[in-house]
Amino acid sequence: MAENLKLARLYLLLLAIFTVGRWAQGTAGVPYEKGFFVFSIVIMTLLAAVFYGAFCRRWRRYRLWQAAGLGLTIGLLSQVVIFAVTLVSYALGLHTYFNHPTALNAPGLTEVPFGQAVVTRIGGLIVNPILTGIAGALGWAMGGVLPET
Repeated sequence: MAENLKLARLYLLLLAIFTVGRWAQGTAGVPYEKGFFVFSIVIMTLLAAVFYGAFCRRWRRYRLWQAAGLGLTIGLLSQVVIFAVTLVSYALGLHTYFNHPTALNAPGLTEVPFGQAVVTRIGGLIVNPILTGIAGALGWAMGGVLPET
């Protein structure tokens, strides 16, 4: 885990930038439908898992399980941040992209109750790291086409 965290330092910087950007868009009043994709943490995380898996295979000689583990770590970090910022959004009574009904899989509602939001985010804490682990493994498979040097 410590090696994965050390290797993921650039990713953590990007995660911080995307989190602040997403927070700023939401608090500035940019409609969710017009700006949700600009700082999509989930998409950035999946792409990072693929790239890390590919490049770690070729340049760090990672095995499949190591690449999947790195992807899982990246996914877990992202989901912990999303969960924490969602809690902060509710605690401060702010309307952000983190507590927007569409982001919480409740597009028909105007406001999502706190309990429902927590349950949704717990689901993300379970499912998304698994998906990014798979993305890391797929990246590892694609890493075979990278040049040796």
